[in-house]
Amino acid sequence: MFGREEKVSALRLTAVQYIVLFIFLLLAYGLWRLQVMQSGKYAQLAEQNRVRNVPILAPRGKILDREGRIIVDNYPSFSALLLRDSPRDLNADADAIAKGLHLNPDEVRQRIRRFSSMPQYQPIFLKEDITPDELAFIEAHKNELPELETIMAHRRLYPRNGFMAHLIGYVGEVTEDMLNQPQFELYTPGDVVGVSGVEKQYNSILMGKNGSRRAIVNSRGREVGRLDETPAEPGKQLKLTVDLDLQIAAEEALEGRNGAVVAMNPRTGEILAMVSRPTFDPNDFAVKISRGEWNKLIDDPDHPLLNKAIQAQLAPGSVFKIIMATAGLQEGIAQTMHVNCNGGANFYGRYFKCWVVAEHRTHGVVEISKAIYQSCDVFFYTLAEKLGIDRIAKYATELGLGQKTGIDLPQEVSGVMPSEEWKIRNFKQKWYAGETISVGIGQGAVATTPIQLARALGAIASGGLLRRPHVINPTDLPPNVVPAAATPDEVRVPLDPANWELITDAMANVVAPIGTAPSAHLQGIDLAGKTGSAQTISNALKAKLGAGGKKFKDNGWFVGVEPRRDPEIVVCTLLEEGEHGYLAARTTAQVIKAYVEKQRRQPTKMAGSGNHNDKVEIGAVWTDSGGSNEDGPNKKEDHLRAGRFFLDVSRKRPPLAVAAPGLH
Repeated sequence: MFGREEKVSALRLTAVQYIVLFIFLLLAYGLWRLQVMQSGKYAQLAEQNRVRNVPILAPRGKILDREGRIIVDNYPSFSALLLRDSPRDLNADADAIAKGLHLNPDEVRQRIRRFSSMPQYQPIFLKEDITPDELAFIEAHKNELPELETIMAHRRLYPRNGFMAHLIGYVGEVTEDMLNQPQFELYTPGDVVGVSGVEKQYNSILMGKNGSRRAIVNSRGREVGRLDETPAEPGKQLKLTVDLDLQIAAEEALEGRNGAVVAMNPRTGEILAMVSRPTFDPNDFAVKISRGEWNKLIDDPDHPLLNKAIQAQLAPGSVFKIIMATAGLQEGIAQTMHVNCNGGANFYGRYFKCWVVAEHRTHGVVEISKAIYQSCDVFFYTLAEKLGIDRIAKYATELGLGQKTGIDLPQEVSGVMPSEEWKIRNFKQKWYAGETISVGIGQGAVATTPIQLARALGAIASGGLLRRPHVINPTDLPPNVVPAAATPDEVRVPLDPANWELITDAMANVVAPIGTAPSAHLQGIDLAGKTGSAQTISNALKAKLGAGGKKFKDNGWFVGVEPRRDPEIVVCTLLEEGEHGYLAARTTAQVIKAYVEKQRRQPTKMAGSGNHNDKVEIGAVWTDSGGSNEDGPNKKEDHLRAGRFFLDVSRKRPPLAVAAPGLH
């Protein structure tokens, strides 16, 4: 058997040869596919391994007052990025990354999962406004964690103490829900956008366009060179119609009270000041607000996030009597009315009291002028009965109540102006005549906002001209971003000149010794207005609650104009649980006094001229530049007052500051 040769069959040999040939053909095809057919693709992948795209974030535009003084600025800071084009397992590194950046590992993994569907070249923003030790951690671990990178960002720097917070608004990272909305379709996760106020309304102007740079990196992900750079385009700055001096005066006038103040030029519709209390610190949102702080804000019963100037829907009380007087005079009813006020009167089987009963007195015989400056309820009960709800609603609606004013701020509410049709539509019930009596003094179903009352009474004092309120002049905006208004820019309600003069003269007597707010009188200033006190709950409910009902105090209102006819300024003040309208009148008087005194200090400078040559911008404050003394001795005091709200440039946060955002 030894030496016997085993022969391989020809069939097997042929099969092996074909298999070897097939393998060589397959390898040749693969080589051709890699080298020829897909050479461009793999060259691009190789280039991506060598070249990294690093975003350059655009700063948001600054926000200025009407004279060009900076209200909202930016400060430089560093953010930590997680580059997802790295070949490393990001989830495996999550624990080390979280420890170095003082984050929760689960939070890091959750963020990685959230971005999993996005293109690999888009980095993840892990943490904004990192501290010096966190920056040092990233630099020291470039070899172990090459996916970590830093980027300089420009964070919002808002005034302190919640100054102007509701009007300006705040910014935040775009959410997944927002990304699903058409207006945010061009944004990506991590982008910072306006969430409320002017920041939201004019986000497309304030938000610039990000740039990028291409950097050469080695196999460990370390940057070794740069190729080219596309610079970022900063957002455009916005100039508000707000007067910073008047805003400070309004903030101080309302300090310590909940409510709102809104000042407007009724000739143009320009908002000169707007305050809402309580307020919040928008600097808390400039980086990232914690869940605990957010819950504290939204659970606060005083609603600090609510802009009460445009969102508080409340009974206007006796301020509504100016609307009633306008309707009664225009209909030819109020001119000849004489009512004997004995402290109350019967209407439709129910006794309605006048407010003077609480002071154990009566108004006696009352005509329309006295009814306004002494705010006689019985007179306006009687007028309401004669007019009827639909005629009242007609004039109130023409003067802008029960509808949005069209101000260029988000989330304005419309309020309520009842009528027969309104009740049928909303409650499927008929309107009862007895309900009209309460409406006559601004109670019942009537609900207005401070901005509506300011616009309405400013229009009456202007002879019937209603202007749409705005915080930015449309002429200062690009044509493609002028917001569409729900109301026309100008509406004229024809008023008889005799009626107009009678009403405005009576309003001037409100702050005279014979009126309801004599303590608000300003010597040498033609202040006119109307007080109002409005119940927050009914008298019947108060009686039912007993001692507990005492905490539901009346809201105090006052709307004032200066001068009494064709005014330059109208100011509406709401004091929540302020009890008496004369207290709100004092607040309004403080604001109007500040306005008039500034105009008198600058006799040649009209509001909105934009010329303020003796002040120079420094960060978020202004200082003297050696100009003239025409502003007088109050100038230094104005700067000291502004310092309560604005940051001195020397205290502005450096790029690597550790201080909390609310403590600048």
